[in-house]
Amino acid sequence: MRTEKTACILCSRNCGLTVEIEDGKFGRIRGDDDHPVSKGYICQKAARLTHYQQHDDRLQFPLQRQPDGSFQRVSWDVALDDIAARLLAIRDQHGGHAFASVGGGGQGNHLAGAYSGQLRAAMKSRYIYSALAQEKTGDFWLNGRFFGSQTCHTTEDVEHADYVLFIGTNPFQAHGIPNARDTLRELRKDPARTMVVIDPRRSETAKVADIHLQLRPGTDAFLMSAMLAIIVREDLHDRDFLAQHCDGFEAVEQMLVTIPVAEYAQRCDVPLADIERVARGFATAESACVRIDLGLQHTLHTTLNGYLEKLLYLITGNFGKRGGNNLHTFLMPILGDTDERKGKFTRTRHHKMFPISGLFPPNILPDEILQPGEDRIRAVFVDSANPIVSYPDTAAYERAFAQLELLVVVDVAMTETARLAHYVLPAASQFEKWEATGFNLEFPENAFHLRHPLFASLGEALPEPEIYTRLLEKMGANPRQFPVLSRIARHEPAFSGHWGYMMALAAALSRKRGWMAFAPSILYRTLGPTLVADGVPGDAAAAALLLPLAIQYAQKHERAMRRAGYTGLAKLLGPVLFRAILKQREGVVLSRHEYSEVWSLLKHADRRIRLEIPEMLAEWQALASEATPGSEYPFVLMAGERRSYNANQIYRDPAWRKIDPHGAMRMHPEDAAELSLAEGAAAVCESDTGRIAVVIEHDDAVRRGTVTLPHGYGMRYRGSAPIGPELNRLTRSDHCDPLTRTPYHKHVPVRVLAAG
Repeated sequence: MRTEKTACILCSRNCGLTVEIEDGKFGRIRGDDDHPVSKGYICQKAARLTHYQQHDDRLQFPLQRQPDGSFQRVSWDVALDDIAARLLAIRDQHGGHAFASVGGGGQGNHLAGAYSGQLRAAMKSRYIYSALAQEKTGDFWLNGRFFGSQTCHTTEDVEHADYVLFIGTNPFQAHGIPNARDTLRELRKDPARTMVVIDPRRSETAKVADIHLQLRPGTDAFLMSAMLAIIVREDLHDRDFLAQHCDGFEAVEQMLVTIPVAEYAQRCDVPLADIERVARGFATAESACVRIDLGLQHTLHTTLNGYLEKLLYLITGNFGKRGGNNLHTFLMPILGDTDERKGKFTRTRHHKMFPISGLFPPNILPDEILQPGEDRIRAVFVDSANPIVSYPDTAAYERAFAQLELLVVVDVAMTETARLAHYVLPAASQFEKWEATGFNLEFPENAFHLRHPLFASLGEALPEPEIYTRLLEKMGANPRQFPVLSRIARHEPAFSGHWGYMMALAAALSRKRGWMAFAPSILYRTLGPTLVADGVPGDAAAAALLLPLAIQYAQKHERAMRRAGYTGLAKLLGPVLFRAILKQREGVVLSRHEYSEVWSLLKHADRRIRLEIPEMLAEWQALASEATPGSEYPFVLMAGERRSYNANQIYRDPAWRKIDPHGAMRMHPEDAAELSLAEGAAAVCESDTGRIAVVIEHDDAVRRGTVTLPHGYGMRYRGSAPIGPELNRLTRSDHCDPLTRTPYHKHVPVRVLAAG
């Protein structure tokens, strides 16, 4: 038995872990006290990671689909030769717009994402569809307008805030904040601090909050509008902050004086006195912040909700301060800035959708494949994603993927999507390779954790850097060998900090500009074999791309890095950080900023925030005349609820769940009684798209007229029928935000019937 350090891969927190390994399997799993962020914290999901690492759906060998639908094992060379030839034929005949990638860098698998992106460059395509694009692009689009770039991303200082608003989020189950349950416990027991939850369900977080506003589903925009109007009308906004740091408040103020506050309170079914209490408390607190998640971002008025949420902390001056909302730095740039106003960005052929942060929304992909004529997507690469189960409208995806000329899936398991592929390529698990997450989202102190491999790869599975580098070489996108770079990397003295290599790489890329898009694989093939970690030369090759990122980080944030303890010449500070990342198995602190430095992270040239966003003001104004949604479907389904024993698509073996094996539908007891649905009764949930079988659970924490179902179910294990609810049999591709195409998963009209 040996003890190792690693991190959890089940949510964006990626808490540090200390694990015992015996006979090639996980033993005891504990929180790592040395981790710079989580400091020993762990939840029950991480403690059962063995169900991810070892299960019967793991892939071991490349598979080729046969005409009868079965799969046959083939060699890597056979698979990659044929894939390369077919990709090149599609590109040369139909152009780059005929190719799209889906997923990539899923759930902490972010080093892999850098390598998979090279394939789009080789195919001359910019189409990437991902889960991030069906969750957060509304937020990214707004950040571009507010702060000057879609790469400006905000975080919330919940740990130090006197007043915290949780809107559409349940951190007790979903986490998303540092050491969630410990942080909530500290908030609850401090009488000088206030925790408010805004949620249609009395969630686990709502049960420990000081105030719970249990609004009607889909009315968040009305509630936040009322709060903002109360703050401004009672002169509780921070005039000095607005004058010093913001432009466009006048347009916002003109809008707020027209808000019918009492009418909006009635619309969201929350007592006006409670809304006033929260608005005043938030605005007058010494420090306050807002934390949101998919409950706000997957419901009606997705992007407008994000606009109003940001106005709450901006007009009250709770930005750029301890206990407020702040911007933060990145080591790995997981977002781009593709503001459609700034340049000619590739749009999709059918929907004419523009990218946000470089991403396209999964809702539209089936249409882009199924549209008639020549101008359509014909080949798709799916990497660490399972769109058949996790993206809207499963039936549409099944029809679309069946029409593709080439579908390739790179994954650790035989997923529902993999069963439709022409080729299935086995990837090493996240504990069988060097990996990291780009979710280092903290401020003022930020950290990064490079995870070392704990196990040998299963069968012939390969890490994604090797898979994509081999494929690119077979496509002729980059050479197989770079003798000059390799020689410099091997013989450069250690004290130089790889500067000779980096200068030679820069010179090579300036001479061969076409190589720039393939820099990750060039680093992997040349610098990678020289990297020594844990005493094994070349073992850490996949991490080679972190060197230029560390150098870039040091150039941007030298003073903050020195506060974190990094010393030496300025030009060697990046390599010092790189070596620390490779060496420290529990992760490293990257930098320590001061709150005043938030303003240096804004991208508008004048470092001011723009509050006037015409598209949002137009939608905001239209709220007043919006009719109450009516439907022949009497219930609103809030799909994708976080529970104790659901995680995400990487937990396939249902044995990992101690409770809730069916993924039960939660319904208010009075609604259930009216339908004669007893506890544990079998029922059918039906939308205008499809119907699924469900099991009823009575729960008075759910509002009447509302039902909930969890995500992380609906998968087939060992060839079984789907286990638990297939949520996306009920969702529709066009039931989404008109600007960003973000799906309304938290507001799906349904009816519930007794089985039979």
